[in-house]
Amino acid sequence: MSIKVDFNCDMGESFGMYKLGYDEEIIKYITSANIACGFHAGDPMWMRKTVDLAEEYNVGIGAQPSYPDLMGFGRRDLAVTPVEAINDLTYQIGALTAFTSNNKLQHVKPHGAMYNKAVVDENLARAICQSVLNVDPEMIIVALAGSEWVGIAEGMGLRVAREAFADRAVRSDGTLVPRSEPGAVIHDVGSVVERSVKMITENKVIAITGEELIIHADSICLHGDTPGALDIAKAVKAGLEKAGVEIKPMMDVVS
Repeated sequence: MSIKVDFNCDMGESFGMYKLGYDEEIIKYITSANIACGFHAGDPMWMRKTVDLAEEYNVGIGAQPSYPDLMGFGRRDLAVTPVEAINDLTYQIGALTAFTSNNKLQHVKPHGAMYNKAVVDENLARAICQSVLNVDPEMIIVALAGSEWVGIAEGMGLRVAREAFADRAVRSDGTLVPRSEPGAVIHDVGSVVERSVKMITENKVIAITGEELIIHADSICLHGDTPGALDIAKAVKAGLEKAGVEIKPMMDVVS
C-alpha cells in the first residue's frame, strides 16, 4: 500500500497594499492551503484572492484563525477565555467560508501562538475543537502530531490531520522549537527535503538535541513566509514523490 500525505502551506498573509509570500507560485506544489482570516494577517480582499487561487488549482481550502494580533502576526500568546476563543474562531471560520464557491471548508488550522498553546493547554484545545464542531463537524482539525490535542479532538468526534513541519525544528518532546531560539526555522533546502522524506516514509524525526523521535503525520506543513519557500516547496514535493509518496489533499488522507 502506498504512503499518502497532504502538503499544506500558510497563505493569504498579505495585508492591504503589502504583499507577503509567493502564493501564486507555491499553490502549484501543495494540496491544502491554510488561509489567514484577518486576525493575524489577511483582509477581505486577500481572502477572496487566495480562495479563488486555491479553487483554481483544486487545492483544499482551510481557515487559519488566530488570536486578534495583527501587530504581532499572531505569534504572541494572549490570555483568552474558552468562550472568547470559540467566538473568535467562529467569526474567522465563518468569514472565510463565505468566500468559497460551495460555502464549505476542508479544514481548520489555528495559527502561531494559538496553535502552539493548544498543544499544551487542554482548555484551549477543547475550545478550538468546539468551534469547529459548532460551525461544521465535517471539517478536519489540524493538530500537532503526537500531541494530546490530537486525542482531545478525536475524543470530541472530529477528524484530525496529524501535522509535521518541513521547515521547523522540534524539541525532544516533539513540540516546535520557539522561533526566538536559534535553529528554530530550517532554511537549507536539502535538509528540509531529507527530514520531510524521513518523517513520512520512516515515521522518524531528529530533534534539535539529537534524539530520534517517532512521528506519525497525515500532513506536512511549509511556511509560506520562510525565505526560499518556493524552492523548498518544489524540492519537498519532488523529494516525496521520488520516495514513492502520493501527495493528496487532506480530505483524501484522513479517514
